[in-house]
Amino acid sequence: MFNLNGQVVLVTGGNTGLGLGMAKGLVKAGAKVAIWGRNQQRNQLAVEELTKLGGDVASFACDVTRPEQVDEAMARTLERFGQLDSCFANAGGTGARGTLLSQTTEDWQQTMNLNFHSVISTFRAAAKHMIARGEGGRLIATASIAARMGLPGGGYAASKSAVSGLVRSLAMELGRAGITVNAILPGFIETEMSLDTPEIFREAGGRRKAVNKLGTVADMEGIAVFLASPHARLMTGESIGFDGGYSIYPF
Repeated sequence: MFNLNGQVVLVTGGNTGLGLGMAKGLVKAGAKVAIWGRNQQRNQLAVEELTKLGGDVASFACDVTRPEQVDEAMARTLERFGQLDSCFANAGGTGARGTLLSQTTEDWQQTMNLNFHSVISTFRAAAKHMIARGEGGRLIATASIAARMGLPGGGYAASKSAVSGLVRSLAMELGRAGITVNAILPGFIETEMSLDTPEIFREAGGRRKAVNKLGTVADMEGIAVFLASPHARLMTGESIGFDGGYSIYPF
C-alpha cells in the first residue's frame, strides 16, 4: 500500500539519528534516497548500511546552514537521480544554550540558522525543482514536541516553533502546485544527540509518555514512508505530534 518505487527522496542529516531512521524506512519502501550531511565518514557509513537494505543511495556533503552549499548539493542530487519527489529537512541540533539574559544575539541567531533558516534554504531549493517539474511533491520538516511544550535553556523550542509556522504558510503558498508541507514533532527519542539531554528531561520523557516507553529511531520509519506516499496527499500544513502522548499527559 505504501510502495515508493520510482520515487526519489532527500533526507538532510540522514547519516545518523532520526534522519537515518527515516531513510531506512524509505529505502525499505522502495525509494531511492539521497543523504545530506556534513560528516563524510558518517555519510559513507550510512550509505553502506542503507545499501545493504537494497537501496539505491547516494550521499552529498552539505552544511545546511550555508545556502550556497544547499544549492550545490541540490544540483548534485538532481544530477545523480534526475528528480526529487520528497524532501525531509531533518538536519538540526540543540543550538546554543543558556538563559534569555546570558545568551547573546549571535547565540540566538546561531540556533535559528541551524533549525529554521536551514529548513527555508532546503525547502526553497526543493520547491524550485518541484514547481519546474510540474508533478508536485512532499516537503517534510523535523521539528520537535518542544514547539508545543516549550523548553527552557535556549532558543531550541523557539526555532522549532518557527518551523511549525513555516509549514502552515508554505502549505498555503505551494498547495496549488501540488506540493504538501508538513512537520513531524518527535518527543524524546533515543539518539546520540539525546545523550546530551539533561537527566531531568530524560526522566520526564519516559515518565510522562502515555505509551510508557521511550521512542527509538526505528519508530521514525513508518511516519516518513506515510508522509512521502500518495496516501498523504490531503495532509498539509500539519505539525504532527509524535511523542507517545508526552504532550497530553497531565503529570
